[in-house]
Amino acid sequence: MDAFHFFLLCIASFRLTRLIVYDRITSFLRAPFHDEVEQDGETYIVIKGTGIRKWIGELLSCHWCTGVWCAAALYVGVMFAPYIVMPFVWILAIAGGASLIEIVVQQWSK
Repeated sequence: MDAFHFFLLCIASFRLTRLIVYDRITSFLRAPFHDEVEQDGETYIVIKGTGIRKWIGELLSCHWCTGVWCAAALYVGVMFAPYIVMPFVWILAIAGGASLIEIVVQQWSK
């Protein structure tokens, strides 16, 4: 794997991780495993259940943990099914790059 494809996978993994752990559009994936509780203007996550349900809840509430699995899934997908997975990697990488640019623009606007 060359440096460009490594960078592409890094940005795609970043975006996929944020999509799963934080974005509202995927809250339905997290809902069976944790509740969001609002208290004193702050939102907290309460993990549901025990055993595997709790483990998945912990995984989905931690961007570091989810990031490892997202990176592994993307890498394996690119190695074994590049024609299927690479379009998703490109889309995620472009969206990830755009979100990083947005963060920079927001910081400069302050």
